[in-house]
Amino acid sequence: MTKRTEIATLGEFGLIRHLTKDIELKNASTRKGVGDDAAVMDYGDKEVLMTTDLLLEGVHFDLTYVPLKHLGYKSAVVNFSDIYAMNGQPKQITVSIGLSKRFCIEDLEEFYSGIRLACDVYGVDLVGGDTSASLTGLCISITCLGEGEKGKIVYRSGARETDLICVSGDLGAAYMGLQLLEREKRVFNGEKDFTPDFSGKEYLLERQLKPEARKDVIEMLRNAGVQPTAMMDVSDGLSSELLHISKASNVGCRVYEDRIPIDYQTAVMAEQFNMNLVTAALNGGEDYELLFTVPLTDHDKVESLNGIKVIGHITKPELGNYLIGRDGGEVELKSQGWNSLA
Repeated sequence: MTKRTEIATLGEFGLIRHLTKDIELKNASTRKGVGDDAAVMDYGDKEVLMTTDLLLEGVHFDLTYVPLKHLGYKSAVVNFSDIYAMNGQPKQITVSIGLSKRFCIEDLEEFYSGIRLACDVYGVDLVGGDTSASLTGLCISITCLGEGEKGKIVYRSGARETDLICVSGDLGAAYMGLQLLEREKRVFNGEKDFTPDFSGKEYLLERQLKPEARKDVIEMLRNAGVQPTAMMDVSDGLSSELLHISKASNVGCRVYEDRIPIDYQTAVMAEQFNMNLVTAALNGGEDYELLFTVPLTDHDKVESLNGIKVIGHITKPELGNYLIGRDGGEVELKSQGWNSLA
């Protein structure tokens, strides 16, 4: 009998490692292949970055409450975020879509208006793509090319013992926005005349439906003379991203519960849903903030930057990866963020 292993037993990142572990790079121009936020190619004066994302209806988005214009904007921005997470600048995207017959020309115009708006805001060119029929709803595949200065690209693998762990913005808001939308959808499914109640929760909805890539943070760090040693964007959850950096850099980490930045609306919403606030911030995902490490000598520089929070430090690998609670207790970090294959 042929052996059959369920994909869910490996998870998304385990599956990627399993399928790509034996790939050998053949071209000198390929500096970094699978295993970071973007691939890196060397073509002379500049290094070229490339990333791609696949978004599937019913898995990554729900058109019951996601407007097509917002979906187009978000689809582009999440790719830009991967390029910024390498300390690069996004320059071009290609957009490929699979369409079922329920979509019309006007729907596609809305979707593309969101993509074009994102390209205008971030100074990126839409240069091509592909379109096909789909039997399973809307499928979106976007590839983004970017540029990075030689010697300035930041990988996941550069964190070193005593480095500070920093994060931009706040965490958990996008996840709470998703919970809010899902709650209102459940109510809507049971009522004929229904108006969702989103008053006072606009920030959470914006973080979920219209996230922004942190181009401003990259510029802020450059102007302050800070070169991160490792960096990722927080797409799958803070805990997952910390473990990625720890594994790639062969280090451990300590992060402190009372230093994790959380917005007031996020805290209020978590209380309403009777959810653990720190769990939402650690595992929610889709925040698209930047998580990065810097040398201890840059402490004063990053402390002075608006919207940047030092949340912990890098340790020896044998010390593991732990969250330090408000009471001083240690809880081992687990990769419990978003996993579409689970």
